[in-house]
Amino acid sequence: MNALVRHETHGASLWHAVSRNRRERPALQGGLDVDLAIIGGGFSGLSTALHAAEKGISVAVIEAEIIAFGATGRNAGFVVPNFAKMDPDSILAHLGPERGERLIEFAAGSADLVFGLIRRHGIDCDAVQNGWIQPAHSAAAFEKVKSRAGQWARRDRPAVTLDRREVEALTGARDYVGGWMDRSGGVLNPVAYAHGLADAAEKAGAKIFERAPVTSVDRAADGWSLKTPSGSVRAGKVLIATNAYGGSLNPLLQRSYFPLKIFQVATEPLPREVRTRLLPGGQGVGDTRRNLFTFRFDADNRLISGGMHILSAGADTRVPHTIWRRLARHLDLPDLPPLAYSWSGMAAVEPDFLPHLLDLGPGLIAGRACNGRGIAMTTAMGKALADWAAGTEARGLPLPFAPPAPIPFHALLRHAPNALLGWSMLRDRLDETA
Repeated sequence: MNALVRHETHGASLWHAVSRNRRERPALQGGLDVDLAIIGGGFSGLSTALHAAEKGISVAVIEAEIIAFGATGRNAGFVVPNFAKMDPDSILAHLGPERGERLIEFAAGSADLVFGLIRRHGIDCDAVQNGWIQPAHSAAAFEKVKSRAGQWARRDRPAVTLDRREVEALTGARDYVGGWMDRSGGVLNPVAYAHGLADAAEKAGAKIFERAPVTSVDRAADGWSLKTPSGSVRAGKVLIATNAYGGSLNPLLQRSYFPLKIFQVATEPLPREVRTRLLPGGQGVGDTRRNLFTFRFDADNRLISGGMHILSAGADTRVPHTIWRRLARHLDLPDLPPLAYSWSGMAAVEPDFLPHLLDLGPGLIAGRACNGRGIAMTTAMGKALADWAAGTEARGLPLPFAPPAPIPFHALLRHAPNALLGWSMLRDRLDETA
């Protein structure tokens, strides 16, 4: 395989390189008074800003780098309206019938919300809402996804079970037992989508600042006081929307999730004839393996996939090559073009894999809703948080709300998701031979 053209760990991903709607925003200068200050210019912060500004609330978004710098700009662009690990029945058992149903309804409409915003605001982000497919890698996994599809279908969601032949026809992959599809899911360019949200938020009246790292958040008599190197903001309410990119701003938040480093790759464009076999409908795919296998195409026929690593040494070179070989093997592509881009980012994974709102004090909330479902969940979370900014009690929102709970022995366990990858891969192989 040819050498990688570029690996971008701290700078641009493929999406940053190809997005056409980027505009520079100024750094914060001087003092500013607003109803709501949002720390972080990713999906959750921008969606909150847009929905709050449309309610007539004065909003400032303060981003330490550039819009979509963090996980928002480093994912694969899947729009997935369900949960990473739990199905509706297990959500009800975990949260109870009232809160469980509210969270299920929140997730169920999240993809439709994303694509509805794209249409309403004319966002140019190569959006395709033709579905998200989860193929089953084993007979046991197929039984689970049949149950999953049925649970969503009983809630009037466009969820369908797929047999082996249907999975092969839709994806081009031949080794799956079956699977399911949520037809409301899809794919997009996440950076272009974020830029479109930012533009729409500004048109609604929000102010957005880049390269303005918040250095402190302090209680004030009438709310909160935020400081940056060149300015300050006084706000009645504050949302911390940084996920795994919050740095040392709130050490308690850092100890309440597992940081998971994920790599993504994009090949050079594939020949057009390959697309007659692989994903002719343009869906996104994420299978049932513990060592998750994903793939999709972008608008220019680049094949995109992702993966994790066990050891950090040399990962920036080693892991992308491993993902490339996996793509070629699983999709039967002996002439797979070389990689054009590889990049990596940090995801914030909750112990229960559910979205959460974290209570940090009167009028101060942090939101986390990624767990592999960031685009849909964080967009929907932003709409809910706009209600909070307008006066709804946080406990009345559809997401779990509680003070952050530090993970015991976090300094040791924070590396567990990557450290256990080898065991997960072995279990996947045992599943396939059972």
